[in-house]
Amino acid sequence: MKKGKVKFEKNIILAPMAGISDLPFRIICSMMGCDIVYSEMVSAKALYYKDKKTEKLLEISKNESPVAVQIFGSDAEIMARAAHALNSRENGILDINMGCPAPKIIKNGDGSALMKSPKLAGEIIKAVVKESIKPVTVKIRKGWDSSSVNAVEIAKIAEENGASAVAVHGRTREQFYTGKADWDIIKQVKDALSIPVIGNGDVFGAQSAKAMFDYTNCDAIMVGRGAQGNPWIFKQISEYVNTGKLLQDPTLKERIETILHHMDLLIDCKGEYIGIREMRKHIAWYIKGYKNSARIRDDVNRINTAEEMKIILSDYLSENFFFHGAKS
Repeated sequence: MKKGKVKFEKNIILAPMAGISDLPFRIICSMMGCDIVYSEMVSAKALYYKDKKTEKLLEISKNESPVAVQIFGSDAEIMARAAHALNSRENGILDINMGCPAPKIIKNGDGSALMKSPKLAGEIIKAVVKESIKPVTVKIRKGWDSSSVNAVEIAKIAEENGASAVAVHGRTREQFYTGKADWDIIKQVKDALSIPVIGNGDVFGAQSAKAMFDYTNCDAIMVGRGAQGNPWIFKQISEYVNTGKLLQDPTLKERIETILHHMDLLIDCKGEYIGIREMRKHIAWYIKGYKNSARIRDDVNRINTAEEMKIILSDYLSENFFFHGAKS
């Protein structure tokens, strides 16, 4: 994908989520109709110094939708070198993280801390765009806190310095993921830019996705927490946006089949010991809202092998428990 040649029209995108948007989950979401998948955030310093753990984060499969690799850092030179290092990789898009609210990230001036330094943010974007042969996107927040709402300013800086698109999360860093996402700020950014704008925040189903498109006029939507345990959301959103038809939620059987596939992918990627342990949180999300799900979560947290996992899930399905209450 050449620089600047990125189309986001009505795309439904998987957000970059640390510890979640790994290769196995990206494959699952791609299978479910996700148009573009963003990686977990990757340290530019670690990438530049060729850290072995970072290399694992950069693995890409032919079974994925187009991949955007997200890098974080606050040193323009190191960010540029990391961008250059990714030129030979298979990702189609490079993203700059200016939205992560995690304390361990912002204490070094990275992530959403860059919202407080517009000049530095611009220098980083300019340096990365110069070195990358791929389209560069920038993920930002509403601002640092309620007294410094500057998403429009930062987004304009991104556009001026060559970014191909901007993703806007409608919360400040101060909010983390609490309260309600402000879609007005997404609309304001969209109105201010000529490059594509990706809306992010509080999309948990097809109807809320359509509402975001309609309200903000954004070019694409990025789904984060709404996809946890619910990769079907991408297909549901696409169908509803394009046809107005609401697809049914998956059955418990379909969920368990997907859990087992997800588990196999994790084990193939990271080995059984790590794969089983990382799968635990996903299972909790997949079966949330089902009868006796708390018991299953407890059982899953005690087992150590794929065979044990299959037995527990098979027994759970055979009990013929029914989901009660529609997902919101």
